[in-house]
Amino acid sequence: MSEQKNKIIPLSVERLIADVTEKLGTRTKLACMFGNCIRNTLTTTLRPQQDGTVFVITGDIPAMWLRDSAAQVRPYLLLANEDEAISDLVKGVVQRQIRCILHDPYANAFNESANGSGHQDDRTEMTPWIWERKYEIDSLCYPLQLAYLLWQKTGRTDHFDDEFRLACLTILDVWRTEQHHEAESGYRFERLHGPASDTLPHAGRGNPAAVTGMTWSGFRPSDDACEYGYLIPANLFAVVVLDCMQRIASDVYDDAELSRSAAELQAEIRGGVERHGVVDHPEFGPMYAYETDGNGNYNLMDDANVPSLLSLPYFGYGRADDELYVNTRRFVLSEHNPYYYSGTAAQGIGSPHTPPRYIWHISLAMQALTSTDREERERLLLLLENTDADTGFLHEGFHADDPAQYTREWFSWANALFSELVLTYCGYDVPGMQMK
Repeated sequence: MSEQKNKIIPLSVERLIADVTEKLGTRTKLACMFGNCIRNTLTTTLRPQQDGTVFVITGDIPAMWLRDSAAQVRPYLLLANEDEAISDLVKGVVQRQIRCILHDPYANAFNESANGSGHQDDRTEMTPWIWERKYEIDSLCYPLQLAYLLWQKTGRTDHFDDEFRLACLTILDVWRTEQHHEAESGYRFERLHGPASDTLPHAGRGNPAAVTGMTWSGFRPSDDACEYGYLIPANLFAVVVLDCMQRIASDVYDDAELSRSAAELQAEIRGGVERHGVVDHPEFGPMYAYETDGNGNYNLMDDANVPSLLSLPYFGYGRADDELYVNTRRFVLSEHNPYYYSGTAAQGIGSPHTPPRYIWHISLAMQALTSTDREERERLLLLLENTDADTGFLHEGFHADDPAQYTREWFSWANALFSELVLTYCGYDVPGMQMK
């Protein structure tokens, strides 16, 4: 792992580490892992720019994913109200994300400069600034939510400038266009080399989908292609951030038209999910599907990457005790989910993005964060502690029978989500959403 040893950790972060260490008491390994992980993003992934923005690499890939970068800095929101430098750092990340969205709202990952790195041979509208142009709804959700949470935590509004408002309008335009993907969208994506999950069929258009009120997505948050274009957890995340957009429009911009447009789209997407995204499972009862095409085809599964069905209460859609969520959770944490693996070392959710029987640390942390059972949270924390392969950090996926077999030694998103879990476990109120 390439760590910048000369980086100085803010005193507020060191104090937080000391407090958590004291709270964890005899759990010295867990405390050590927390210290490693909460420092990780600060020391290895943040690259302040001359324009005041902050570029965030994902870890062992030198590109900035809109999703990952928001998740990587989210734990530091806890300190943003007491540490102006931390607040400015998060603001810089938001501003960089917004400029990326304005450059191309269909891209998911960007370069630090116009250096032409990444997948420039893909058949889509690439530029030298873009690392990858896989269109994912969550790439537009995460920056909106991060900006909203920064406002709610600190009261600052200076990141809600003209560029941010333009990005809101751009996102609304994209999501409305993608409600009618086949008729109105010019987005196409084909990758000529690699697995089928890296490209969209039908000349880059994706599989056919009916008009439902939901908004179409080419790819999942795993960066794998959607089988059916309406990704339910991503649409529900859009419902959440459209609520954020309404509040920003009303309270910051005093823009009734922007608020009305966001509310109308929110209602259409939510209605589409209610009509087309819920199935009656013979064992689990009414539950959310992972994907649908609006033509009666469904994909019943869950993926480790967030937004997922497991993560619905975490990103702000509903409560953990809602019947639909409880039923869905029972399904995704069972062998009925084709990506739920059981082994001698662990049980948990993996992803078609990684080899079979590889469980993701992100999914274990998310299972704990969304659990209402103290014993389940304790068990999952111990499992995370015991599956680090003695590295002191979290990884992407690890083999269900052998945690020493893992993917991605340096994966900052996993480290950040683990940090958030430990903070929550210790009683800290990490900023997050809760739908009303």
